[in-house]
This record gives sequence, C-alpha cells and structure tokens, in this order.
Amino acid sequence: MKRILLVPFFLLVFASLGAQADLRPEEIVERFAARESEFRELWQQYTYTQNIVFQVLDDRGEVQEQREMSVEVYFTKEGKRETRTLDDYGRLRSVRVSQEDIDDAVHRQPFVLTTEERPFYKVDYRGEEQVDELYTYVFDIEPRRIQKGKRYFEGRIWVDDLDFQIVRSVGKVVPDYRDNKFPKFETLRQQVDGEHWFPVWTEADDVLRFGRGRSVRVRELIIYENFQKFEVNTSIIYEPIEGQEPDEAPSPEEVAPEEP
Repeated sequence: MKRILLVPFFLLVFASLGAQADLRPEEIVERFAARESEFRELWQQYTYTQNIVFQVLDDRGEVQEQREMSVEVYFTKEGKRETRTLDDYGRLRSVRVSQEDIDDAVHRQPFVLTTEERPFYKVDYRGEEQVDELYTYVFDIEPRRIQKGKRYFEGRIWVDDLDFQIVRSVGKVVPDYRDNKFPKFETLRQQVDGEHWFPVWTEADDVLRFGRGRSVRVRELIIYENFQKFEVNTSIIYEPIEGQEPDEAPSPEEVAPEEP
C-alpha cells in the first residue's frame, strides 16, 4: 500500500502534520465521508473481477476444504451494470457458504462510509497512526441500531490524512444469525486511478462459534483485479465462459441484487 511520491518527502510530512493539527475529528469525518461518496459513485463506473476463496482450516492452519469463485462485474451493451459468476468449484462440508456470505463478498466489500450513510453509524475518533508510508486517522465504527433485513459494518477504519479516503478497514459485517456466523476481515486499498483508493485485497481468518460448543476455523480471501472504467463509447471485451459459444451474447448469472 504505497503512494507515488511526487514531492519531496519532508513536504509530505509537513503537510500531514499540519492537517492533523488543524482539523477536529468531526471535520475529518465530514471530509472523508464526502470523499467516500465520490468513490462510491466512481466505483459504480468500473468493471473488475473478484477471485474469492473460501477455506476450512484445521487446528494447525492446514486447508481441509476449499471453494473458489471467480465473479465479474461488467456492463451490458445497454450500459447496465451486472454481476455474473465465471467459475465456481470446490465444496465446503463443515460449514455452508450462505447467500449472505456471497452477498457480503460481492456487494458489501469494500465497506464505504458515505455522507448518506453517516447518520446510521457511531463514529469514534481513536487517534493517528502511520500505516506503511501513510499517515492516517483512526476511527471505530458501529451501527447506531440494526434494522431487520439490513447488514452493517462494525470495526475500525484508517483514513489517509491527505486524500481523506479509507485505506484500510478491519471488522465484520453484522448481525450474525443463530446458524449463520460471519468472520472478521481486513481490507486494503490502493490508488488505482492515481487519485481514488480502490480495494485490492480482503482476507478473513477467524473461528466461527456455533451452538453446543462447535467451532470451525475459516479463511476467506478476495482479490480484486482488472479494473477498467466504463465509458459510453468504450467496448468491454468479455472473456468467453467455458461451454458458451463465442458468438453468443453474454447471459449473466445473477449472484444477488446489488445494494443501492
């Protein structure tokens, strides 16, 4: 997670320290929420692929079961943004990959705290921290209340002090259900377009605890690749799906409805 340095390093440090000294936590939240709204809108203009791996591990961390998926976000000829599964193989027997698990991986990653969603969360400032070469503001996030049928993020985020965008998040999607538990994850972002921070990597490694003392260690890895901005006059070239004739129009397999 590195920034391309275009000015002398001491100037970046000076700008960073100055920004931290001048802004109140409430102002920082307002700024990064506005930038996250910009990112959310831009994110909806991009195509990309997600390679998702679900694993069950033993006590030594060895892989016992595995399921892999490749998911593509693309635009139809009419300009409609769709999601389809390119590949899906393997099976987990100890736990079930639920529709909520897939929805979280495909539609709720990365976590984005926009101006519009800000009222639904408690945001507590925890200080400043250097992450690799970045100076960041740290906040704890939790939903003010959980509405039935909706999913939320609960955890910690790191906000770049120059771009005012989330560059790292650690937490989980809530709520858990009686027979459906969700792991804690970490997501890292990088600058893809030279300005906005896009997710490139998400990993979860957690022990899910069910009733009667049953527990299962699971690991989940999501890699984001092949980012391409969709323009009105841009033709997106699709890779053929195995078993589909080259001259067939793509027939998307909907993974789940996208979150608004």
